[in-house]
Amino acid sequence: MNGASREALAAARERLDALTDNTSVDAAQLAAELAAVTALLHREVSLRRVLTDPAQAGEAKAELAQRLLGSQVSGPAVDLVAGLVRSRWSQSRDLVDALEQLADAADLTAAQQAGTLDNVEDELFRFGRIVTSNTELRAALTSRKATAPAKGELLRSLLGGRADAATERLVTRLVTAPRGRSLEAGLESLSKLAAARRDRMVAVVTSAVPLSDPQKQRLGAALAKLYGRTMHLNLDVDPEVLGGIRVQVGDEVINGSLADRIEDATRRMAS
Repeated sequence: MNGASREALAAARERLDALTDNTSVDAAQLAAELAAVTALLHREVSLRRVLTDPAQAGEAKAELAQRLLGSQVSGPAVDLVAGLVRSRWSQSRDLVDALEQLADAADLTAAQQAGTLDNVEDELFRFGRIVTSNTELRAALTSRKATAPAKGELLRSLLGGRADAATERLVTRLVTAPRGRSLEAGLESLSKLAAARRDRMVAVVTSAVPLSDPQKQRLGAALAKLYGRTMHLNLDVDPEVLGGIRVQVGDEVINGSLADRIEDATRRMAS
């Protein structure tokens, strides 16, 4: 998002945080309601255009949203949507993207309130790794021929009772209503959003053998010092990494593996 849309989303996130700070607001229910509004505005293009029309007064658009949604969703959800349509948007699709992000953020807030946010972060990462390594599963989850209910049932068989409820909700929404996103990109976005709940960065750490708790603590402290922010470690094991570790933070790779050092030495000798 750019310009006006980015500012509108930032303001909406602040309103969401203020709402969910109130313990009387059910963050999981709010997430489900925002997801339902996302689906509605994704489907009803003409309505979306009316609600983002810069020629219309913001208050008039908010009143329209309140009339349409007031009997369908809770007060907090209506308030959030009304605030969104009062804002200016660079393009109408940005409103739907913002609602989708707010729904995901509300579910992650529910996990944080329940003390399970760390589990959700790890489960999203692990599920992404499983999808990447299992082409048949990925094909089943992304097939255009399969219906959304069928995909949802497949995910229930995979995640039901094995993953946190918030993880299951987030992944199910992504798979059944991708809205043009690839499965991998969507999972990566969710992982980053989960990390941001604690203002943390995500480091993907690959090692030949599992790291011990002291090693994880030392690595986390070193990365936090390097980047100036608390770091969440997503740990992966790859026997082909002969020694040391490989750390990726965003697009930056800190490579300490013996295998890569050997490869680098070979290249230098050949040049």
